[in-house]
Amino acid sequence: MLLGCHIMVVVVVVSAVPKAVQEVSGSMEQVGVDVGVMMSQVLEHHLTGCHLVLVTTTLHLYVSTSVIRHMGVRVEAGVAVEAGWMLSQDQLTQDHLLQGLWGDIRTTCRALILDLTANNSADSVMKLVEVAGLWQRSGTVVVVVGKRAGVKAVLLHHSLRNTLHALYLAPHDLTFHSPPRSSNSRLRKVLEKEASVSERVWVYRRCLFCNNGEADVQLIQDWNLTSPPQHTDELFFNAERFHDFMGLKMKFSAIRYFPYNDYTPDSSEPGSTVTLKDCLDARLLSVLEPALNCSSEIRAQSERAWGTLEDGQFTGMMGEFQREEIDIGMPTAPAVERSVVLDNFGAYQADVVCPVSLKPTLLPQYLSLIRPFAGELWGGLLLSVLAWGVVMWLLQNAWWWVTGDRGVKFSTALLYGWAVLLERPTSNPPVNDSGRLLVGWWLVFCLVVTTGYRSSLIAHLTVQGKSQPPETYEDLVSLDNWKWGTQSWMLKGSPGQYFSRHTDPVVQEINRRMEPLTATEGLHKVLEGRNSFITPRFYITVVIDSHYTDSYSQSPFYISKTGIKIIAAFGWSFRKGAPYYRRFHQMVLRLTDAGIIQHWTDDVIARRVKENRAAAALDPIATLSNEKEMVLGMQHMQGAFYLLFLGCGLVILILLMEYIVQYHPRLNKTFAITTRPEE
Repeated sequence: MLLGCHIMVVVVVVSAVPKAVQEVSGSMEQVGVDVGVMMSQVLEHHLTGCHLVLVTTTLHLYVSTSVIRHMGVRVEAGVAVEAGWMLSQDQLTQDHLLQGLWGDIRTTCRALILDLTANNSADSVMKLVEVAGLWQRSGTVVVVVGKRAGVKAVLLHHSLRNTLHALYLAPHDLTFHSPPRSSNSRLRKVLEKEASVSERVWVYRRCLFCNNGEADVQLIQDWNLTSPPQHTDELFFNAERFHDFMGLKMKFSAIRYFPYNDYTPDSSEPGSTVTLKDCLDARLLSVLEPALNCSSEIRAQSERAWGTLEDGQFTGMMGEFQREEIDIGMPTAPAVERSVVLDNFGAYQADVVCPVSLKPTLLPQYLSLIRPFAGELWGGLLLSVLAWGVVMWLLQNAWWWVTGDRGVKFSTALLYGWAVLLERPTSNPPVNDSGRLLVGWWLVFCLVVTTGYRSSLIAHLTVQGKSQPPETYEDLVSLDNWKWGTQSWMLKGSPGQYFSRHTDPVVQEINRRMEPLTATEGLHKVLEGRNSFITPRFYITVVIDSHYTDSYSQSPFYISKTGIKIIAAFGWSFRKGAPYYRRFHQMVLRLTDAGIIQHWTDDVIARRVKENRAAAALDPIATLSNEKEMVLGMQHMQGAFYLLFLGCGLVILILLMEYIVQYHPRLNKTFAITTRPEE
């Protein structure tokens, strides 16, 4: 019994059984029964727990009848389909029936049985197999029963191009369809005679790579129907046989995107073959090709685009997958709409898109006196001085009103609080206890504040503060008069879709104000100030380290440590149902788990930087071209000039007031009266 399968609807087309079928000779019926017994052995030893699908031209063939009988006894889930009837239905009915043909997502094993014993049955059956999408399920086991003459035509059929395990059982070339109605037919007697002497069954197997990497057919056994149960252990290839691709030559499509892929075209024609440079794809191929005994033909993608979906058809590399013109595309990223035409696995760490800005610069020296405290703390201190002066003035005047003593002027109370804060208190403290207590608590407060200010001031004078560059996209949006740009290709494909379709207001604002630039233009704008350049980190790291970094590893640019991953991962994509997808995936996972991929990433970037610097003929001890000798300039001493201009301005205002008073007699007389001493 096939355990582990889930129950599903069995699609069977029932029609009246001709009377002649019921009157078939015992020998012919026995042949069909024996073939069915052979099929049951295959099911029992290799397909236990699999979801079974039987495709035939009519359910009244001996083999089909016997298989269905065994399916009814041993199988918990299965589907029997008449190919001609299925193909005769309208498209909507076909789609509805095909949805349940292969089971559901819980189905882990599938087997397909094809009964081709009827005359002219192969065409309709194989057409249904193609329509049902067998080519997308390379792991489905296929068992065919048919005539010996059709072995190669079936096992090498285009619909089985991705099938890993396919078996063909070819009994003696008998006519397995229903004999003529007349029981005295000469043909019937001939068939009975042939059935009595024909007991051999040839067993063929489809080998996927044995013909120099191409598929071929192998004769593996010669069974006897009347002998005891046959050995079926070697019917299908084991996993080890798929570790050697036997010289398979695969077609690659490549798009230049360092460090994942980089190449030199062999000619100037679009879509020409290329020679890979040192990159992650080249290193991965150098390991996989000898290990799997395969080779590759790599061509540049003619449109230099991954492609988008337009009216049901893909462009670029995705279009090549849809038309099955290539086997593997590199590098690519997973996407929901792409999963219809390819299978993808992540091999590399996805590049992070982050802003590049100027490195933190030294803050101006004239702000050193106010930098120890934040703005809100300075405001709190001023309000505290004012509030304390008001409270002191009210207390002293209330004391004067009660005792009749003299009060305190408001300006005196305010200046007293200010003097204590500056550690220069006056020598006339209050005479009442409430005033002394208020002054005492004010002294404690000022002690704490002045101690904190003094220590922070020393720190800021010792180590000059630096500005804070934008770290996140929120920082970019919050800055006033700040601009940013990115490369033109970042506004297309998956990156462009990310920025244009994202619902976050910050990302929407970033996309709205994004300016298309080249890498050189973007970095030059960053050098001008109040600009950032949004770009993949791996790519811009190579550019900056190659052309904008001196021998002391000093660069004017700051690459943000906080970015966004527009795509989940980068890797390779395989045409849908490719039989070697799983083996490639297994090997790449081993390299990733061992840390080889990450080591390659760092090494490839470091080597490319050295190559670029050598190609630019950079002196190993030379500094950055725009680096200048550091001398004191106006920006360092501007605080002193500001104080000088402020003092000169005050002097001019006082001089102007003296002039007005001196040369206007009326004002001079008023001023003289107000300033005359009392007699």
